[in-house]
Amino acid sequence: MSRDFDGGAAGRGERFPLVGRQREFERLLAAVRNPPAVVLVEGEAGIGKSRLVREASAALRAERYQVLTGFCHPLREPLPYGPVADALCRADLADAPAFPPSAGALAPLLPDLADRLPPPPPPVDPAGRRFQLLQAVRSFLTALGPTVLVVEDLHWTDEATRDLLLLLARDLPPQLSLVLTYRAEELSPGSAVLGAAYSHPPGTGGSVIRLGPLLESEVQELAAAALGPHATAALGAVLHRRSEGLPLVAEEDLITLAEHRSTRGHTEAVERLRVADAPRGLREAITQRLTGLSPAAASIAGAAAVLAVPASEELLTALAGPDSEQGADALIELLRASVLREAEPGTYTFRHVLAQQVAYQYVPAPVRLRLHRRAIEVLQARTPVPLVQIAHHTLAVGDLAGWLLRAQEAAYQAIAVRDGGTAAALLHQVLDRPELEGEARSRAALALAGVAATSLDFRSHAGLLRRLLDDRRLPPETRGEIRLRLGIGLLNENAVRAAFEEVEQAAAELAACRPELAVRAMVALALKEAEGPQYTRAWLERAEDTVRGSGSEVLRATVLATRLTLMTCQGDSTVWELTERLPRHAEDPELLGQTARALLNVADTATYLGHDRRAAALATEARQLGTRGARPIAAFLSRAVLLRQDALAGRWDGLQGRLDSLIEEYPTGASLRAERAILAGSLAAVRGQRTAALEFFGEALAAGVDQLLVGFELRAAAGLSSLHLAAGDGPRAWAVAEKAVGTVRRAAAWPRAAGLLSAAVEAALAGDRRGIAEQLSAEIERGLRGCDAPAAAADLEVVHGLLLEESDPGSAAGHFAEAARRWREIGRPYETARALERESKARRRTFAGTAVEPLTGALALFTDLGATADVARCAQVLRDLGLVRRGPGRRGYGSSLSPREHQVAGLLTAGATNQQIAEALSLSPRTAENHVAKVLKKLGTSRKRVAAVYSPGPADG
Repeated sequence: MSRDFDGGAAGRGERFPLVGRQREFERLLAAVRNPPAVVLVEGEAGIGKSRLVREASAALRAERYQVLTGFCHPLREPLPYGPVADALCRADLADAPAFPPSAGALAPLLPDLADRLPPPPPPVDPAGRRFQLLQAVRSFLTALGPTVLVVEDLHWTDEATRDLLLLLARDLPPQLSLVLTYRAEELSPGSAVLGAAYSHPPGTGGSVIRLGPLLESEVQELAAAALGPHATAALGAVLHRRSEGLPLVAEEDLITLAEHRSTRGHTEAVERLRVADAPRGLREAITQRLTGLSPAAASIAGAAAVLAVPASEELLTALAGPDSEQGADALIELLRASVLREAEPGTYTFRHVLAQQVAYQYVPAPVRLRLHRRAIEVLQARTPVPLVQIAHHTLAVGDLAGWLLRAQEAAYQAIAVRDGGTAAALLHQVLDRPELEGEARSRAALALAGVAATSLDFRSHAGLLRRLLDDRRLPPETRGEIRLRLGIGLLNENAVRAAFEEVEQAAAELAACRPELAVRAMVALALKEAEGPQYTRAWLERAEDTVRGSGSEVLRATVLATRLTLMTCQGDSTVWELTERLPRHAEDPELLGQTARALLNVADTATYLGHDRRAAALATEARQLGTRGARPIAAFLSRAVLLRQDALAGRWDGLQGRLDSLIEEYPTGASLRAERAILAGSLAAVRGQRTAALEFFGEALAAGVDQLLVGFELRAAAGLSSLHLAAGDGPRAWAVAEKAVGTVRRAAAWPRAAGLLSAAVEAALAGDRRGIAEQLSAEIERGLRGCDAPAAAADLEVVHGLLLEESDPGSAAGHFAEAARRWREIGRPYETARALERESKARRRTFAGTAVEPLTGALALFTDLGATADVARCAQVLRDLGLVRRGPGRRGYGSSLSPREHQVAGLLTAGATNQQIAEALSLSPRTAENHVAKVLKKLGTSRKRVAAVYSPGPADG
């Protein structure tokens, strides 16, 4: 089926109607009309990706969407985020409101719009620049309202643009749709168009549209639109065979046939098509058109083919040689013959890259060589000098030595303007050439290592960096620096053993020749906590010895930040005073960055210790420092610490969604994934979703064992062990806890093991290992002696209570009550409630009447938190003990929900299945099913809409 849009194809300069793409057209429109959305349009060259997007863009503009389009080119000059900047500069700001301050970061990229934007922020490091720019693009596009951002030919994009689009795609503004076209065959093997780090975000719509060849009937329809009655079925079959369903090739043939349809030459042209054995017909169609050109037009076409990028009339004429008047006439001839098209106002190129390739081969080899040499001369006179294009032409004339020089110049120019993507592509090329040797090779290798360190897709560079480590032409100090970048890059991805081995070797290689770099390796190794305090202390002391005589305040601050981190890990109370002395108002952004890093690390560890209010204050301060541009990653990760604080304080509403959004911005961050899994497991557990909780804690445990610090492993093991204990599976609970306690011993991490300590002792007692439980209790006391660790101290009270529960329940109740007091003082309501519930259980062993107050206190806290499974358990105990008095007969609730039905409704809003509800409320599956049916009937809704209509009511009991 063909379709004319908005007055027909010709009305928009399209020579042919769009055929065979109705379904894809509707899918594309449906996706972008429901933002936020990411639409990927994939297909081979000439298949019609751009045409499809142009047609959709025309329809959307008629609906008052802003459609902003940028293009990637194979020979793009260094310009950071060029395709995105090209698109944004087309924005219509007539009705746009005032932009927020964050949009000011776009001012250097959009000079024509700078007067409408806020002033740019202060300069920052490359990582900070990326985050600044992301926020600027988001705020700019948000202000525009309904907008579609199109980036064409993303397979040619530079890495910086891809990283920006990757970050944007993970967190799109509510009214933005992102449309990306690309050729899958042009991507690196096994790679994705937005890099390996991309996965489709939850809550974001979109589609992957893969365009295939046209059917014979669709090619016939295309022919009928171009040739009218001359388009016979036999001709359609020939066109389809020659084009193999590729629209561009069929259109090129039809342009040739249309030129002859009013002459006797038309029949001959058809016969030529029938017998030609051209590859898909394209070469013959383009060649025939080139053959009919005037000499001046043929010269301009050859110049355009050699340049291979959109070029101005002036540049084409200068390269081809005709005078200006002849050049203008020749250009008009090429446009009318559909050989060239206007790419942007005043620049011209071939209709498609395939046509450019055919035209390039059509130019005789000696002429091509002469044109490449002439291109070098002409381009060198331009300002700024297009070094990437000059490098391309230098290689085309066979000057390998000259190309190596030009490519390096282009790469360093790209680095200077912060276009790491273009730089990385060029550096990969030159480093693959064995001819590059000596100092030039070292410089290029170090430049690539530096670019890789700030890349979101570090893995795409890791292979080449490893190969460079085996390159004995590089001096040891160069290999040492590359090894350090590789190791730290791998650590940022995930703290695997291979990464530590690289960093440890780098420290040895750099110690004598580059001590300032060796220090960075040493402080990374000093945080390898699982090796034990002796190992970490040794590396920290080596780092301190190395910087003692250093004049670098930043280097000393780097080491100090690591010392403060380790002091906090050990519960050293003097760390708080030292943290207060850190410089907050230094002029050096690197020094401020190390302060932000120290504040973040101390805040992160303080949450494990139980200094929750201190942790929140320090994380907020780290975020503020990072936002000022000193260390944006600290600003970013401090948000995760604050979300953990929300979880500990019982602020659970929307918590998982907020953490999901954070991960979407940085999906390769292993620590964020571990944090999310722990919090998701904790929420699932308190809602009675045991199966989900087991999966989440298992995921967190697997991720935690590979982290620098051991905190994630300990928290995950505590959650997993507690789940097994709740299910009565003592052996599994002990298996998990015993292994984690081994980690605590090796790392001397007793101050940060709150939760695990009591779970381990309880698991030992459940397995009749009382001797081990008592030994462990004594070991915990020794490990906590002199430590400033309120959370572990509260958990130690629980440990004492567990050991006395059988022999002296009154004293056990006292310990549990003290634990509840300590948890309340720290500010953790869930742990407070659990301690109160334990106190009630111990008191029931002596006199049940004294058990009511702590149990009702626990029930009230659990109810406020929405801990449905805990509410059900406490309410059941009250009923079993006859502590809840009812009047004669069973109370009726009519159309209102009963307390039990409120519990069921609460679980339904959390997405629980009938089986999970049965587990959470200790019901049979059949009873749970009946309760669910009653709840849905009384609420008058479906299972999917319970959350939208249900308002929590009183707890059972």
